[in-house]
Amino acid sequence: MATTDSSTPEPIVIKKYANRRLYNTRSSSYITLEDLSRMTREGVDFQVLDAKTGNDITHQILTQIIMEEESHGEQMLPISFLRQLISMYGNSMQSLMPHYLEATMDNFRANQRKLQETWTASMGPEAFTKLAESNMKMFQAAASAFIPGAKPAEPPPAKPAASSDDLDALREQMAEMQRKLDELRK
Repeated sequence: MATTDSSTPEPIVIKKYANRRLYNTRSSSYITLEDLSRMTREGVDFQVLDAKTGNDITHQILTQIIMEEESHGEQMLPISFLRQLISMYGNSMQSLMPHYLEATMDNFRANQRKLQETWTASMGPEAFTKLAESNMKMFQAAASAFIPGAKPAEPPPAKPAASSDDLDALREQMAEMQRKLDELRK
């Protein structure tokens, strides 16, 4: 299968055999549902084909991954949502639901990305310094109010402004911390 857009790579073809084993045709190796779950989280495009019939069974495999994820650890899909989703099968609105759910998830991800970008931008290298200085001033004001004759302490000497390299390093550290937090939630 050739694509017209050379910038979009072909999806990885995964073959599922009768013995329930999954075979990655690109890496020529057997993989597990957990591997497919990881590939999905990493944004790797794949297609699962029944090895005997050649039918596309990607939908069934992705649903199976969701079931596996839901049975381990913290559940993401509330029972009320599952009941409502099931009640939509056979309903006249069933054909609209996939588009609606996809658009809703796209909006959620876009909002999540915007929130992360805003938070990262607002947390520049001076943010913690300003917060510490503000806390110190409040502490000194409280101390001078309760201790007769106490003088406000001299503020510490100003530190030189952080360079853009320092800012990039902090952003990388924040991104790495976010990735680790995401992994811990799984």
